[in-house]
Amino acid sequence: MTRLCAALALTLALGASAGAYAQTSQRVRTEKAEVIVETVANGLQNPWSLAFLPDGRMLVTEKAGRLRIVEADGRLSEPVRGLTGIAARGQGGLLDVALAPDFAQSRLVYMSFAEDRGEGRAGTSVMRGRLSADGSTLETPQVIFRQEPSYTGGNHFGSRLVFDRDGNLFVTVGDRFDLRAQAQNKENHIGKVIHIRPDGRPTPNNPHLNQPGAAPEVWSIGHRNVQAAALNPGTGELWTIEHGARGGDEVNIPRKGKNYGWPVISYGVDYSGAKIGEGTSKPGMEQPVFYWDPSIAPSGMVFYTGDKFPAWRGSILTGALRGQLVSRLETSGDRITREERMLQNIGERIRDIRQGPDGYVYLVTDSAQGRVLRVRPAT
Repeated sequence: MTRLCAALALTLALGASAGAYAQTSQRVRTEKAEVIVETVANGLQNPWSLAFLPDGRMLVTEKAGRLRIVEADGRLSEPVRGLTGIAARGQGGLLDVALAPDFAQSRLVYMSFAEDRGEGRAGTSVMRGRLSADGSTLETPQVIFRQEPSYTGGNHFGSRLVFDRDGNLFVTVGDRFDLRAQAQNKENHIGKVIHIRPDGRPTPNNPHLNQPGAAPEVWSIGHRNVQAAALNPGTGELWTIEHGARGGDEVNIPRKGKNYGWPVISYGVDYSGAKIGEGTSKPGMEQPVFYWDPSIAPSGMVFYTGDKFPAWRGSILTGALRGQLVSRLETSGDRITREERMLQNIGERIRDIRQGPDGYVYLVTDSAQGRVLRVRPAT
């Protein structure tokens, strides 16, 4: 057998094995770096998020309700056992995944998901469980937070998970689309940023902790559908990016007790073209740091801090669903100073974006044949 035939046979064999991939790559020029975008894993059904294990392997969620481990060679594990109660319908399903800050000792994994509450109702919930030593099972899974009220609709669940520097957890929950007026109501979890301890109890500094009738887990109000969140590495503050309607995708810095306006103020219009709320500003309501009009439907974000792309250091990278691109936002303090739109020629809806422990950038593509992509320098 010639070397060429042997290589072809090996490629076909890899492609035939479950979750394996034939290496594909694409060279792309951006403003400040020429990059290679390459497939790390494929064959995922609408993957939603990923998290890196200490050994470099990845946990990846599939919206249909499966958690997988991506091995070093790109092969997918069988679905991790122990996940139940997931309402995989509409925009709901298994959503974000995050490792506990002490994962090396505790092996605790946190996941947000649309939880089936019965009678066609669902709500965003957070579970945690211990990943077994062999990675096959989520042991002693426990729901630590439930968005209330639940609702029959299938839209706007959020949801991202971010641990703060104290080891407490921020959870973003959507306005459930039809319930958007409730984003202004402090008594529930609709359209809010939530702040809880690792076991689900409200953090002791939450703004409405001792207010009668107010939901004690609420950190900030007036959000639409936050699908991107990350800590600013310089300040430790939470930054979020939320979907607008037609226009009005927003970058915000959700601060304790603040009101971010939805649906009273917005830089977008409704899908029908009708005006939303009262305009773009109102006393007592915060302005976004940055917004898009028209919408790009942002999802996933990271502050890039690695050494592989020095010109990107300090930038926010966010994926786009509708825009099928990566937006790089240059920052200065609490301001966004400019935007570069990158990787449009990939032609994929980008659902999540992470910085790997190797300093490369990893993307998750939202499709029935979803992929994990790695972005690395071309030189």
